[in-house]
Amino acid sequence: MSNAPSYQLFINGRWRAGSDGITLPVTNPATEKVFGSVAAASASDLDEALASAERSRRAWSSRPAKERGEILVAAARILATKVVDAAKDLSTEQGKTIAEATGEYARAVETLEWNGTHAEELSAPIPMGPNRMIAPEPLGVVAAFTPWNYPAVLIARKLAPALAAGCPVILKGAEETPSAAVHFVEALRQAGIPDGVVNLVFGVPVQISRHLLSSPIVKVLTFTGSTEVGKQLAKLAANNLQRCILELGGHSPVVVCEDADLAKAIPAITEYKFECAGQSCNAPSRILVARPLYGEFLSRMTEVARKIKIGPPDNPATKMGPMANVRRIEAMQRLIQDAVDRGARIETGGTRLDQPGFYWPPTILTGVPKDAKVLHDEPFGPILTVAPFDTIEEAIEEANATEFGLAAYFFTGATDAKRALIGGLSAGAISVNYLKGVSADAPYGGVKQSGYGYEGGEQGLRSFQSLKLVNGLGSFG
Repeated sequence: MSNAPSYQLFINGRWRAGSDGITLPVTNPATEKVFGSVAAASASDLDEALASAERSRRAWSSRPAKERGEILVAAARILATKVVDAAKDLSTEQGKTIAEATGEYARAVETLEWNGTHAEELSAPIPMGPNRMIAPEPLGVVAAFTPWNYPAVLIARKLAPALAAGCPVILKGAEETPSAAVHFVEALRQAGIPDGVVNLVFGVPVQISRHLLSSPIVKVLTFTGSTEVGKQLAKLAANNLQRCILELGGHSPVVVCEDADLAKAIPAITEYKFECAGQSCNAPSRILVARPLYGEFLSRMTEVARKIKIGPPDNPATKMGPMANVRRIEAMQRLIQDAVDRGARIETGGTRLDQPGFYWPPTILTGVPKDAKVLHDEPFGPILTVAPFDTIEEAIEEANATEFGLAAYFFTGATDAKRALIGGLSAGAISVNYLKGVSADAPYGGVKQSGYGYEGGEQGLRSFQSLKLVNGLGSFG
């Protein structure tokens, strides 16, 4: 373990250990072995991070937005030079393939650059005729909480717009995948971010969230994670009326209409579903297929799923690595056993692979009764259910039959079907004839139990601003 990575906190412009010396283990999910450690912040460390962020607030918020943006663009270019090593670190910690980790970092760089490029434009006054305007102002210190599944891109989607808007940030990185936060913050440090503007902490999540959100210094909470935890954080934030941006759980449907091109639909679904071993809130989890196509679709989809090469994430031939932790393995076991007990059939997969590592194969279930947990609890893993439908109305009803509303997808060339599905599907984002994730330039947010607020694009940056209305007699000059 002499060369084992030991990740530190970053507070007031300095990398350091936690004040009480406590560390947490970092495990390789492909081997189930601990290979590194991460510092855990104490209460005094969190107090120092809060004070550091607050001290930096006035200078950072008053710094010209163009200069703030230039730092973000510089950080993006620095991070781009580190992607090869950073992707290896992320793959080792999280289990996604090197190709997947590399692609994630490319999106993180894009997000940094987009927000840096647009910082000046989106911080400028907005005229509303000759004697009125909107003056955007930074809200203040942000507490950002990011998960382990896509740490690089989700850190970028929180830090980049907050910093562009003029808000200091305290980032609570994911303890299971700490390297992404470290690489990201180090790129900002090298780009010249002032001391205190970005602080990075790790530790016991519930202790950190309670401590940070109990402070009136924090003005904004931004969180990506489960609906259950999001609600708990929102309750904590309510005490200080902290603005909340919550991107929560998903259970995304795919509607495959009778005229769908299966040669395009099946590869698109497969690639997006089994990326990161299905551990994405946007990943499709329920496939609804027009009955005339159902048999052919199921046969072809099952064949493709069986051929996906599972193995070590650092092997270039691997198409799907392990799940990130044993908790996800246990969740797969619970959901599948419940479905089978209620009468569902396993078409492929269904059991953990008998080898070291948290490996679970692509799994397809059919005949799943409507009361099965897998149709209502977010799977967050490589499980798909496949069911037939007879009418578009039925498909829409089934697609909307969960408490979630994050993403939805469908395949058809028929204009009437497109119109009905776009209007009828209850989701924050819909993709037509392909599957697409979040992008840097567009707003993204859930409905129902999938959260509220927006990340991405102009609306994502505005989430960290107060829009001050200014009225006057005569022009403002």
